[in-house]
Amino acid sequence: MFRKVVGLIAAIAAIAAAAIVVVVALAFALYASVSEYVGRAWGAAAVAGVAALIAIVLAWLLTRKARPKPVRGDSENLTAKLVALARERPLVAVAAVGAAAAVVIKNPRVLTAVITAAFANRPPPPPKK
Repeated sequence: MFRKVVGLIAAIAAIAAAAIVVVVALAFALYASVSEYVGRAWGAAAVAGVAALIAIVLAWLLTRKARPKPVRGDSENLTAKLVALARERPLVAVAAVGAAAAVVIKNPRVLTAVITAAFANRPPPPPKK
């Protein structure tokens, strides 16, 4: 078992090292081919630009499916309702924030309870029949 794990780690390290060598060799090749025509500074800029373009494409590929699922049930959750109230009546929102700050300053345990409740795991909804 231990030998398999060590072998797997060695294989992953070898693949990573090969990938690094390929990327560096491609960067040198691009620099050498471009710098003959546009100079050293623009050759380095071309290598940096291609690296940035590759990073942008990879970031887009990795994050394009990371879209949050819409919340089921009420179309407006509590946060949306509070933001709408703050937009409609800003003085009421300021008074509410002031009152909440006074309560938290007076009793910090309230803030701890609110934070704990906010980050607590919610039980899954019951299955529909």
